[in-house]
Amino acid sequence: MRTRKIFDNLLKRMKEPRKFIQVLLGPRQVGKTTLSLQLEKKLKIPSTYISADTATLEDLTWLEMQWESARQTVEKEALLIIDEVQKIPNWSSLVKKLWDLDTRNQINLKVVILGSSPWLMQRGLSESLAGRFEILPITHWNYQEMRDFFDISLDEYVFFGGYPGPVSFIKENDFQRWLNYVNDALIETTISRDILLMTQVNKPILLRRLFQLGCNYSSQILSYQKMLGQLQDAGNTTTLAHYLELLAGAGVLTGVYKYTNQSIRNKSSSPKFQVYNTALMTAQSNKTLQEAKKDRVFWGRLVESCVGAYLVNNIRGTQINLYYWREQNMEVDFVLKKGDSITAIEVKSSPRKEKLSGMNAFVKAYNPSKVLLVGEQGIPLEKFLSSTIDKWIS
Repeated sequence: MRTRKIFDNLLKRMKEPRKFIQVLLGPRQVGKTTLSLQLEKKLKIPSTYISADTATLEDLTWLEMQWESARQTVEKEALLIIDEVQKIPNWSSLVKKLWDLDTRNQINLKVVILGSSPWLMQRGLSESLAGRFEILPITHWNYQEMRDFFDISLDEYVFFGGYPGPVSFIKENDFQRWLNYVNDALIETTISRDILLMTQVNKPILLRRLFQLGCNYSSQILSYQKMLGQLQDAGNTTTLAHYLELLAGAGVLTGVYKYTNQSIRNKSSSPKFQVYNTALMTAQSNKTLQEAKKDRVFWGRLVESCVGAYLVNNIRGTQINLYYWREQNMEVDFVLKKGDSITAIEVKSSPRKEKLSGMNAFVKAYNPSKVLLVGEQGIPLEKFLSSTIDKWIS
């Protein structure tokens, strides 16, 4: 049974004495359910898997009945896995009540909760379950995993991204089926079920257009005013910023903000769009892999977005923050900050020699701990994507 690296951490926690609810948070189609089912097999204790993903019909009574059924399987210990629990209104108060009751009665029922709407999950966790849970972020698959599990090449990873589900279509060279899968099973399901169904969105069309715009402009900086012009909507910048946060919470698209010494100004800066998975960017372009590689400008943006996706996924659950930097026409692609340590990163996909005036200006202004050139004439892209993020920041 092949498992992702994160599985070892989950298994270690579940072998410990019952102390915390383990919460697996991550976007759709990255393997949360698979991890939990692999956990069932590995632990070899009585286990119960339930899912509220069918959902809005499931309610608190259903959840309490399922929990009671799981209790009946406990001899020495047992496992209860609850998938998409955030689909049940007010779930966290009931989970708190049941968990605390088991603690008082010394019922050794270990609990794992899975969720693909992190902002809803974390709201419920903070409201009712403080001190009773640990979070394990489940991110999009990285290059090393896609290479080792599915023999995906570097160029294929840059283009097709890190979704394991449609890998067979890549191997069969069936681009249209891959495209349909990403658009229908991933993008549409995430937007309609994980965002629009679960939270109040007054302008759903605007949110969809923002997602498309963000994918088309991934790795590029765009002010909120320019976004409104592109989207041809009479909305306001606060609405766009909120919708971008919802898309980030679903693990599809985020905004990277400008680095300054004054953190209060970061959020007011123009965001740099960044997809969490380059498949989302590719699916909006309708280019094939061969067409993308011939389009040097698009391929350059795709490579930079691939590096950005690596960074936004790998800083989850750490104390590392991610920014970009720009002054006038000088720019640094990415800036990592952890405490007093700063790493400036420039991405280069072309063999042409180019002046790094932005990096030089940033070094003079902020004296970073490390400066990295990723790609041509620098750290090979494959090596960068195959390393842990700790390697790049002191």
